[in-house]
Amino acid sequence: MGVIEDYGSTLLLLAIIFGFFMAWGVGANDVANAMGTSVGSKAITIKQAVIIAMVFEFAGAYLAGGEVTSTIRKGIIDPGLLATDPELLVYGMMASLLAAGTWLLVASAYGWPVSTTHTIVGAIVGFASVGISTDAVQWGKVGEIVSSWVVSPVIAGTFAFVISLSIRRFIFGAPDAFVAAKRYLPIYVFFVGYMISMVTLTKGLKHVGLHISFGESLVYSAGVALLIVGLGIIGLSRVKRVTKSDQLDLVNVEKIFAVMMLFTACAMAFAHGSNDVANAIGPLAAVNSIIESGGVVGAKSATPNWILLLGGGGIVTGLALYGYRVIQTIGTHITELTPSSGFAAELAAASTVVVASGASLPISTTHTLVGAVLGVGLARGISALNLRVIGTIFVSWLVTLPAGAGLSILFFYLFKGIFGTG
Repeated sequence: MGVIEDYGSTLLLLAIIFGFFMAWGVGANDVANAMGTSVGSKAITIKQAVIIAMVFEFAGAYLAGGEVTSTIRKGIIDPGLLATDPELLVYGMMASLLAAGTWLLVASAYGWPVSTTHTIVGAIVGFASVGISTDAVQWGKVGEIVSSWVVSPVIAGTFAFVISLSIRRFIFGAPDAFVAAKRYLPIYVFFVGYMISMVTLTKGLKHVGLHISFGESLVYSAGVALLIVGLGIIGLSRVKRVTKSDQLDLVNVEKIFAVMMLFTACAMAFAHGSNDVANAIGPLAAVNSIIESGGVVGAKSATPNWILLLGGGGIVTGLALYGYRVIQTIGTHITELTPSSGFAAELAAASTVVVASGASLPISTTHTLVGAVLGVGLARGISALNLRVIGTIFVSWLVTLPAGAGLSILFFYLFKGIFGTG
């Protein structure tokens, strides 16, 4: 354990820097996904998106981010095989953070909405299978994660398709769309509030010392959701009908959906923070645990609050400085989004991500949101989709895994050469 004793502080400092860099990449790429539909539908401005993300991404990361962090930190690699060589796990986690951050910087520069979950999982599997042993990878858990990348966009797309059709049926298909919108939208808002409240109460508040039973969470979540509905109704009351005509009614209804998208934007930001902060801080938490324990791999420890804060801060910084490129791709290039279709996409994606986060499954927010946007596009017909942009996105997804793995292997051997073993 000489390396840990001699270079522990240096390694932890490097891991903190790489962790912040990775969190910056998550903000520049993935948070832009979360905000893209709201900005693309012109419901909110980029400046408002950054403010919403600062509050709700941070809240999601801090309150509900620890569950998925444990999967990234301990679920992919078998720590027992590295008990005698803890420095190899430290090098690997550092390499994974630096590799993922580098790839996200490249992707964000080109406006590609790649998956940060793909990137970090590919990086960890890459260094572990090549730098250590294929036996070090828990392939069963990796299989679960990979399957979620396929399942999550399908589920989100299906949700979005159904929600979009229900909006067209019950609101735009009603004799008076403006009145119907004010009648039915609080139901959708209740669903948003309930989903976010449940995952926060059942999973997140453990990190701040509050333990609430599942039954209590059901009741409290309903109360919180009703409070959010009350706020929604107040917001809806401020949208006034200018004059009654079919064309102006459509404009008025879209204005109502624009108000409601403030709620789904908050929900999506919270859901994203709760799931994807783990991509940045999971490896950092593993390095911190090993160094704090003097080289004991797999030591029992909770994710420290300062690591959750670091992840939340990095995410917000990345969005503010570089997120506009991916926001344009998600919000305007896949399909034309209106506030009503953007609302359906965000509600579907947020619900899918929150449920997965509650189940400790690191799904891809990118895949989920793109799936949801495709779902609302398909509700209008295949001609509403920009197939060329969709093809580019799929290619960037395929490249992400080998890119993350290759860079991680390179950096792993670099750190191993600099600091040595034993």
